[in-house]
Amino acid sequence: QVQLVESGGGLVQAGGSLRLSCAASGRTFTPYTMAWFRQAPGKEREFVAAINWRGDSTPYAGSVKGRFSISRKDTKDTVYLQMNGLKPEDTAVYYCAARGGWTTSAQSTNYSDWGQGTQVTVSS
Repeated sequence: QVQLVESGGGLVQAGGSLRLSCAASGRTFTPYTMAWFRQAPGKEREFVAAINWRGDSTPYAGSVKGRFSISRKDTKDTVYLQMNGLKPEDTAVYYCAARGGWTTSAQSTNYSDWGQGTQVTVSS
């Protein structure tokens, strides 16, 4: 099983930036895709962004495209989510997820391993 640990969440004013990190450890299978999802109070978990093993496929949710950027460390075991131009509607718990294989997916049910989440709060 893969252990995923997120960090970097916090409180920021609208228009500000945060960078989330997710470190993978344990019995990592290769190749594997990593992704970020988020869940706001009273809402379903939604896809934010994903990155494949090679780093050449990075789909984004429409609501964050152009503001958020996902990247992966060369060692493949850490993924980042750079969030710029944050809006109050970005407030949520952000979760890191991993799945084996070469391809990305926006479906949470396709991911087998999840982190505990990190809170991001954007004030207006």
